[in-house]
Amino acid sequence: MIKNIRDRYNSNFSEEKYEAFLQDIYGTYNYHVPFKIAETPVFLPKALKQKLVEACDDIMAVINKPNFKELTNGAFFDPSTIVPNEDEHSKFIQLDFGICKDENGALTPKLIELQGFPSLYYFQELLGRKYLQHFGNVIPEGFSQHLNGMTSIDYLDRLKHEIVGNTNPKQVILLEIEPEKQATAVDFYATAKVLGIKVLCITDLKKRGKTLFYLDENGSEVEVIKIYNRIIFDELDQRTDLKTEFNFQDEVDAEWIGHPNWFYRISKYTMPLLKGDYVPKSYYLDQLEKIPKDLENYVLKPLYSFAGAGVEINVTKEMIDKVTNKANYLLQEKVAYAPVIETMDDPAKCEIRMMLLHNSITNKTEIVSNLMRLSKGEMVGVKYNKDKTWVGGSTGFFEN
Repeated sequence: MIKNIRDRYNSNFSEEKYEAFLQDIYGTYNYHVPFKIAETPVFLPKALKQKLVEACDDIMAVINKPNFKELTNGAFFDPSTIVPNEDEHSKFIQLDFGICKDENGALTPKLIELQGFPSLYYFQELLGRKYLQHFGNVIPEGFSQHLNGMTSIDYLDRLKHEIVGNTNPKQVILLEIEPEKQATAVDFYATAKVLGIKVLCITDLKKRGKTLFYLDENGSEVEVIKIYNRIIFDELDQRTDLKTEFNFQDEVDAEWIGHPNWFYRISKYTMPLLKGDYVPKSYYLDQLEKIPKDLENYVLKPLYSFAGAGVEINVTKEMIDKVTNKANYLLQEKVAYAPVIETMDDPAKCEIRMMLLHNSITNKTEIVSNLMRLSKGEMVGVKYNKDKTWVGGSTGFFEN
């Protein structure tokens, strides 16, 4: 996005450097990352950075409203899914923006989705560090993954304070479903290495009364005090084969680091509540008074789906009429991604995830990092970018 830096990066790029970069990442935890890592980071100019900050502020102004919980109670399609002991703030918030161009040709973000759930907070730090190690000779001084002068050390310290705090790390768990089989397993390994916490499958979590515990390598019981939850409920609902002692609706003496209810509250369900220059028009399908005439400019999304399943990008009136449970769907204005990343062949489009964290000391939710996805397909996602290069997961370096 910054021409002189992009030109310099591309001219200095080689497949040998890229392969060494990948092997370094794979070797860090002796784990071959199953998803595509992009050949390049993205360099974000000041003007776009400022718009992203403004967009995040606009969205957080709605999430911080005193009646936000009341506005989002409808997100729980089944009241039995509500988890007890909800806190006042989502610890983690992800805001996904497509990078577009406005009517004057200036770069601008448009919100795609949002979630009150943790993402690759530790892998992204590793990824940025490896880009700097292998391509740092063409990444200018003063560019950072983080904002407001936050260094990598500051970032890791902040995460440690919010996830572990003063608790014995052994009594903090990262909870997943068969974590070693997840595509994001590398993030679990990075998290465990930095924090010293236990990565645990939900089937290994045991319960006695209100006490949760697991058995360590010596067979001794370890009480669980904090749960850093990474389980996606869409996946959990599909895994009827799992034998568990713990249910999310149980009353337990453990603190959620990232309370599960925020997964529902801050989600696609929130989109129609948001307005402004950086948000596409969005409607609950069951509350849609009139079907727009320009349906070619909209997408149809299920409110609850796993990994983008069920999204329709070529919407028709007949398709809408056939939806039997309209309360579970959203009609959202399409976002026209701009191909702004020059590569060795076709330019790539990009999406940036602004990664936010609630600071328990200041009681404010802050932008702490980012994740980028590069695409040359019809949509961002693996199946739309098969056999393409200069696509996949990346990170952005902001111009200070």
